[in-house]
Amino acid sequence: MKAKLFFCALLLQGSMLTAQNMTDVSLFLRSDSTRYLDHVSSESGDLYSALGHHGPAIENEWIGLRLYFDQKAAIDVYSKANRGLELSQYRWYPTPEQQMQGKGADYYKVGPTVGLGGIRLWDGEKVVPLHPVSNRSARVVKEGTVSFMEMLSEDVPYRNGKVDILVRVTVYSGFRKAKVEAFALSDEAVAFVTGINYHPGEQVVVEEDCIFTWGLHPEDVAAEKVELGAAIFLNPDDYSQKMDDGNQHLFISKPARYISYWISSANAKEPLINSLDRFIDFSKMEMNYN
Repeated sequence: MKAKLFFCALLLQGSMLTAQNMTDVSLFLRSDSTRYLDHVSSESGDLYSALGHHGPAIENEWIGLRLYFDQKAAIDVYSKANRGLELSQYRWYPTPEQQMQGKGADYYKVGPTVGLGGIRLWDGEKVVPLHPVSNRSARVVKEGTVSFMEMLSEDVPYRNGKVDILVRVTVYSGFRKAKVEAFALSDEAVAFVTGINYHPGEQVVVEEDCIFTWGLHPEDVAAEKVELGAAIFLNPDDYSQKMDDGNQHLFISKPARYISYWISSANAKEPLINSLDRFIDFSKMEMNYN
């Protein structure tokens, strides 16, 4: 009971922070890292190596998120040990010394999966990546008490035609959760695919409207290995089927032009949400808070 009251106090404290913007965006070319951009575009659909942190990135005081600018279009997580904004200074990759001094790190491993809530399509038989494209573009926006990133994949081959798919990810001041939205900018509805990945040895909790994971990812770019949690919250009425391919739990939507859901993450270096049980309790309270 005391733990739940404490988490409620944390949520109330977080809501007070929404009067100020505790979010930020980051988008820049590795060849000119001194100049921040608000928009990039590529006919090849692949700026993975050209962009800093491989794509657009956003953060609030609790987590950072990025969209890979390539055929994966997956969502990756930047984990923080302490509350604050870090991307403008550390650009996703603090040095090992900075990480050991309390800065964030890339503990999450996406691999070939959707990561945490990335978007693909379902053609009735298989998962379809958002690739090839005639053009892929991304933009980042910081306004009010939110920041968001968008990626538009144009002319994605789908069934007997082509579709344009827009993915938007939004973070909010004072809240750990982030909202993911997917839009089919076409005359016909599509079957979206999203989900959450996992790795051997991780704990996975599957419920009707959410999935939680907790454990070590096989990442090799961080200064140390740290357990982290990830969660996705969906409306089960939006989905016609789900599947586990051995690397990720996937949800296939009913035909739609729009879907939305929520994602969240925490890690064992955080002093208050440093276990699976605490992460689950906090995430459910936050989802029910507003």
